[in-house]
Amino acid sequence: MMSRKSEQAKTVSTVGGWRYYLVLAALVAVVLTLVARAVHLHVFEQDFLSYQGDVRSIRFERLDAHRGSILDRNGEALAISAAVETIYANPSQIDFDDQQYSSLAAALSLNKRWLTRRLSDKSKQFVYLKRKASPHEAQQALQLGFAGVYSRREYKRFYPAGEVASHVVGFADIDEQGQEGLELAYNDWLNGREGKRRVLKNRAGEVIKDLGVVELAESGKDLELSLDMRLQYLAYRELKAAVDTHKARSGSLVVLDVESGEVLAMVNQPSFNPNNRANLNVAHLRNRAITDLFEPGSTMKLATLAAALDTPKYTLATTLDTTPGYLRLGGRSIRDHRNYGPLSLLQVISKSSNVGTSKLALDLGPELVWDTFYALGLGQGTGIGFPGENIGQLPDPFSMRPIELAAMSYGYGLSSTALQLAQAYMILGNGGLKPDLSLIKKSKLSTSERALPESVSEDLLTAMRAVVEKGGTGTRAKVPMYSVGGKTGTVHTVGSQGYNSDEYKALFAGVAPISNPKLSVVVVIDAPAGAEYYGGEVAAPVFSRVVDGAMRILNVKPDDLNPLLQANQAPSSAGSFLKFAKQG
Repeated sequence: MMSRKSEQAKTVSTVGGWRYYLVLAALVAVVLTLVARAVHLHVFEQDFLSYQGDVRSIRFERLDAHRGSILDRNGEALAISAAVETIYANPSQIDFDDQQYSSLAAALSLNKRWLTRRLSDKSKQFVYLKRKASPHEAQQALQLGFAGVYSRREYKRFYPAGEVASHVVGFADIDEQGQEGLELAYNDWLNGREGKRRVLKNRAGEVIKDLGVVELAESGKDLELSLDMRLQYLAYRELKAAVDTHKARSGSLVVLDVESGEVLAMVNQPSFNPNNRANLNVAHLRNRAITDLFEPGSTMKLATLAAALDTPKYTLATTLDTTPGYLRLGGRSIRDHRNYGPLSLLQVISKSSNVGTSKLALDLGPELVWDTFYALGLGQGTGIGFPGENIGQLPDPFSMRPIELAAMSYGYGLSSTALQLAQAYMILGNGGLKPDLSLIKKSKLSTSERALPESVSEDLLTAMRAVVEKGGTGTRAKVPMYSVGGKTGTVHTVGSQGYNSDEYKALFAGVAPISNPKLSVVVVIDAPAGAEYYGGEVAAPVFSRVVDGAMRILNVKPDDLNPLLQANQAPSSAGSFLKFAKQG
């Protein structure tokens, strides 16, 4: 009996020991497995786990780059980027009552119903409430202290000159990407390079730690324009006044530096305010001085004269008979205002004789006239690099009929922009040299190609001055104490049915001062509706006022202090101008 109990106890003891060691072994195996796994995770998978952790908590935020400023030639700001606050929200964190919605909407000047709808989708974690809010609005919104409403620093584009320089400068969109004008043309130059900073965020998306800048933002480069804002404001004021006074449809005015080819002023009407584009008329965005084509009319008579003077056959004293005041070609009549009879070439220009200019062109032939027009920059791009520039058109010289050649000689049958016309007169005033045009300030004068002989240019300056003297068509272009010259132009506008018989475009193109030209100025007034519509009545006075102000702004020494005394002196004191005027 005792033996049996002893055997049972031994069996129980053996079984218990075996189970103990089994459990112990299992525990040791588990511990070893956990240790092995821990070693594996910390040694072999550390990079992977660290990366996965970062993905869930560390974020990279954009650092906006400061867009470069646009300046005039004297350093005056035309486009700048200022730091502002953008207000955004995390709808999943927002649980506003009606009063809170009202307070936030009022602070940001938003519609309450729109704001409520904007924040109603709780599945979203990011929505903009107001991009680039005003400092006052941003301060009011953040002072409310609402959970889920945040702000971030951005930049907003401002245009201090407003509508005065808007057609040249253009504008950028809300993301500071150029959309019009030089903002678009030089977008890559003005744009900076965005930077990045690393931050640690919690589950709610809130930044709890700034881990530092990973990549610095690189600011954009500044752009220094050739514009002189003193002249730009002057030109804008005078053009706007003329368009309003004559109830015109539109207008353009260009001022070029004769020697360098730099654009000192370029304005258009109607204009727009790039700082407030809420009710923008798209038609007002065009830089008409560069994009709009028109027939330059009688302003091209000087180009025809240049072609003639470039031959040994003609001088300013050469006489043409314009009797009986009209010319029949191909069943059509070319007419002057009256029968001027015999005229010198100087008088052909001062009287603006269509018959005289036509006879001159018919004698020269289409190829010679076309070559001169092309040499002056017509029918080709100016190379100014402005978006949407139009190159105009010159008719084919090899298929030109006599009536077409005659019309071309006084500015019909071809098309030009105001800038191209200003370039042509710049060449006439620069001794026949053609510098590259530029809207960007030049650090040094570029090499100029020769378009006309210098002697021809001097004769053309004499002809231009005759236009503004007594008996010429542009007497209203005269400027006190300065000798100026140019050419008037009055052309019919073109409609859907051809030329409009009762609608005109008034033009004046000229240079100043004649003794040593500094500026080339073109004024275009489209469809003046008043009693006056001729170029000498509408555009010439604008030229006079702009040149008068510009001479003083640029501190140009007067060269015509006593015109009455000069007119009564011997011909030698007035140069070739009086010589040829007396011969007429």
